[in-house]
Amino acid sequence: MAQKSPPPQSPPAIFSMQRRFLLRQRMRVLQRREDAARFMTDDIVEDVLDRLAFLRHTPARALLVGDFTGALAAALSAQGVAVTRADPAPGPGELAIDEEHPLPFADGFDLIVSLGTLDTVNDLPGALIHLRRALAPEGLAIIAMPGAGSLPALRAIMLAADGERPAPRIHPQVDVRAGGQLLQRAGFADPVVDSHSLKASYRSLDRLIEDVRTQGLSACLMRGGAPLGKAALARARAAFTALAEDGRVTETFEILTLSGWARALKPPKF
Repeated sequence: MAQKSPPPQSPPAIFSMQRRFLLRQRMRVLQRREDAARFMTDDIVEDVLDRLAFLRHTPARALLVGDFTGALAAALSAQGVAVTRADPAPGPGELAIDEEHPLPFADGFDLIVSLGTLDTVNDLPGALIHLRRALAPEGLAIIAMPGAGSLPALRAIMLAADGERPAPRIHPQVDVRAGGQLLQRAGFADPVVDSHSLKASYRSLDRLIEDVRTQGLSACLMRGGAPLGKAALARARAAFTALAEDGRVTETFEILTLSGWARALKPPKF
C-alpha cells in the first residue's frame, strides 16, 4: 500500500501580519507631515520609470502594490496605462491585498510593481509565485524592497543599547544572491537582481528613528524586543554619539530590486 505524502509545511511565522498592518497605517499618518521622509519611495519610483524606459516596456494594465504616495500611479496614468493600486493596509482608492494568497481581483497585468512591501511577508516564494501568475504573457514584474545591509548604524546602536542580552529589533533581509534564487523558484524568465544604497546623515537618534517609522521600515516581527527602558535608551544615545563624525551619523538604506518576465522558460543547454 502506497504511503501518503506528508502535508506541505507552512513557512515559519517570522512576521506579525497584524503588526505589519498597523505599522503601515501609522506610516500613512506620519506621511501627512510636511517634512515627512519619503526618499526611499521617491528613489524606487524614479528607478522603476527609468527601467521601463530602458526596456521600452509600455504596459496597458499595471498593478502597483505599496505606491502609497501615488507618484508612480500618476506617472503611468499620464502615459495611458490603466492602473490598479493595492496595499496591505489600503488607503483611499486602493484595494486590499495579502501577497501570500492569490490576488482577489482580475489578473492579466502587463506590469506588476511592488514598492517596499515584500520584505515583511512570511512566505516570500509563495508571494512571488502569486505575482507571476497574475501577469499576462510577456508581462513584467519589478519588486523593490529594503535589502540586506540596510540600517547598519541603527543595528549597532540597538546592540549597544541592549547590552549583554540583545533583542530582535530589525528583521532579516534578502540579499542579491537569495533574490535571484527566489525569482528562479517562482518561474520568472530572464531574472535580474541588483542593489544600490541611499545615504542619509542625522544629527540625532530621534530623527533617524522618525525617518525609519515614517517610511514604514520598523520591524514587525512576531516576537520583537521589548521597548527600551531609560538605561537602554541612554546607552543608545551614547552609541549614536560615539558613531558620529562632525556631529552626524550616516545611515545606509539598501534597496534590493528584483525583476522578471512572464515568459516560457528556456530549456538548459548541455
